Amino acid sequence: MSYAIITGGSKGIGKEIALQLAERGYNLLLVARNSYELQQVKEEIQKKYTLDVDYLVADLADPSAVSTLYEWVLAKQIDLRILVNNAGYGLVGEFESYSFAETQKMMQVNMNALVETCYRFYPMLSGKGQAYVLNIASSTAYQAIPLMSVYAASKVFVLNFSRGLFHEWKAKGISVTAVSPGATTTNFNDRANLPAKASKAAEKVTMTPAIVAKLAVDGMFAKKQEVITGFINKLGAFLAWIAPKAISEKVAKGIYE
Repeated sequence: MSYAIITGGSKGIGKEIALQLAERGYNLLLVARNSYELQQVKEEIQKKYTLDVDYLVADLADPSAVSTLYEWVLAKQIDLRILVNNAGYGLVGEFESYSFAETQKMMQVNMNALVETCYRFYPMLSGKGQAYVLNIASSTAYQAIPLMSVYAASKVFVLNFSRGLFHEWKAKGISVTAVSPGATTTNFNDRANLPAKASKAAEKVTMTPAIVAKLAVDGMFAKKQEVITGFINKLGAFLAWIAPKAISEKVAKGIYE
């Protein structure tokens, strides 16, 4: 039976993607930092489906974590068909207000770990028919975001890396999809230290993780290169593209101040 790996699979969008893939009959290998939450997801899925669900407790901010994940998966000798890079987080505030170590950890999770999983698991995904990679970017990938400068830039990286890899791996039987959600009802705001003003503004366009996951998984299986979830987010990406950058960046700064 086929397997899917999901990083950040213990809650939010990652958990909902796990539920979507379980419904489609995929065995699951989940990765996250919280063992209790991972166990809860495992039990929830196995109560409903006769599937193999296992998990690895790992913090992808640790540069050795992907290597550990790879060795763990390799030892299982599974038929890997899907890699979901969902793990990621943001930091809101003035760039210099965070230590470089804090910023570096975010960059490690959002970019380095994502690229490394693609590199390490490529041999397991290739040469077996059709396989998929789903990388979670963000609606922030479409413009610079003052007071969220590094996070937004990391998601630009995810988007452009994924779009490039889509063309490289398409002929090799691996479809790569980048998904750009906007505001979603997860714990992102708390971990990012998002100010109340920005949280309130986001409430008007917030989507549920279940809806985002459904759009993401449907887009992945449709072999789409890129998915922007929701009309408002699509409109925002279009306006950021056509509007003068100075204006869009000034508006964004006002939201996050």
